[in-house]
Amino acid sequence: MIQRFLAVLFALSSPFSALHAQELPATGQDLAKLIEKTPSGGTLRLAAGEYNGPVRITRPVKIICSKGASIKGTEKGSVISVDSEGVVVRGCHISGSGSSHDTIDSGVQLSKAAKGAVIENNRLEGNLYGIDVHGAADAKVIGNTIIGRQNHRMNSRGNGVYVWNAPGAEVSYNNIRFGRDGIFTNTSKRNLFTHNHFQDLRFAVHYMYTQNSTVSHNISIGNHLGYAIMFSKGVKVEDNVSLHDRDQGIMLNYANNGTIKGNYVSGIKGRSLFIYNAHKNVISGNRFENSEIGIHFTAGSEGNTIFGNAFINNRQQVKYVGSKWVDWSASGTGNYWSDHAAYDMNNDGFADAPYRPNDTMDHILWTQPAAKLLLGSPAVQLVRWGQKAFPATLPGGVIDRHPLIKPFKPKAMEAVQ
Repeated sequence: MIQRFLAVLFALSSPFSALHAQELPATGQDLAKLIEKTPSGGTLRLAAGEYNGPVRITRPVKIICSKGASIKGTEKGSVISVDSEGVVVRGCHISGSGSSHDTIDSGVQLSKAAKGAVIENNRLEGNLYGIDVHGAADAKVIGNTIIGRQNHRMNSRGNGVYVWNAPGAEVSYNNIRFGRDGIFTNTSKRNLFTHNHFQDLRFAVHYMYTQNSTVSHNISIGNHLGYAIMFSKGVKVEDNVSLHDRDQGIMLNYANNGTIKGNYVSGIKGRSLFIYNAHKNVISGNRFENSEIGIHFTAGSEGNTIFGNAFINNRQQVKYVGSKWVDWSASGTGNYWSDHAAYDMNNDGFADAPYRPNDTMDHILWTQPAAKLLLGSPAVQLVRWGQKAFPATLPGGVIDRHPLIKPFKPKAMEAVQ
């Protein structure tokens, strides 16, 4: 044991080692001093044990933790602050951040100077924010486990990963649980969020003022909302899963020119897809099933193309609030509706009759919920019979002129089967 200690002491104090070593093993407790002795471009390897933070990294170094190595803050500020390019933090257990939202106290905080930083395969536990990518372009947050706080109200907690004005940042293969939002991005662009797992959060992914980015192959289970795309444009939401989320699976709120494709949304207590004042989006190849509402479409959303989706066993397939007729089919292809009793006499894969999900009574019930007391009355049944017999009397609403006969399974379903 004494020989090992002397060998480590020699390695840390030798001028030759400081100039030429590529790896600096460490067993000490003061992490800041160990980083000071690590040359620019060098690697600091931390053996099992607890290392005291907080620390600020101002030179390109790699911190590689062995199994059992942990870095603990003093519950003030961020545990690790990075102010340099080329920094890597890998394999560490990181805890003990402060509790200030003003300074975004985090397990790891990347400033604008931390371009290209890599935060990989760490376990961040009990910090206010897990990882704050604050202006660090092209940063990578990969393969981390982030367990947020469970105290206080959910809206008062911090996010698993916060991305602010960090073009090209990637957040992938992370497991994020508790806290507020899994990934919250604001005022950013060209981001990639892929293959993450989210559970017990407010929103799995929350977009605000973020452009031309991709959210793909993620899994959201048991959150309040799966994927919230707000005040953003050019966002691709593809091949994701939202399973048993509470309020909504996917929400488009002032989201324009996006692509919503190949997603699987099931078991939502509220709405599988909510479209509010969102324009010129292409929504195709998704499967929305076993939810209270399949799709809620409102607030003057225009120019959206909706085709090739499957709406299965939702209590209410469509809630459309508007006075215009909108055709939910494109280039002769509509959607599959499990409640559409229709024939396909020529076996071309499309129903012979169009699908109209709503009538006048639906509109009355949305605006006057008390009218549900009259649903069983002969007058209501007569109105509905008349509208089915004479479709021209129907108000404006949704029509699918080329509904599909068979449902399909997007590849995203394989991730939860």
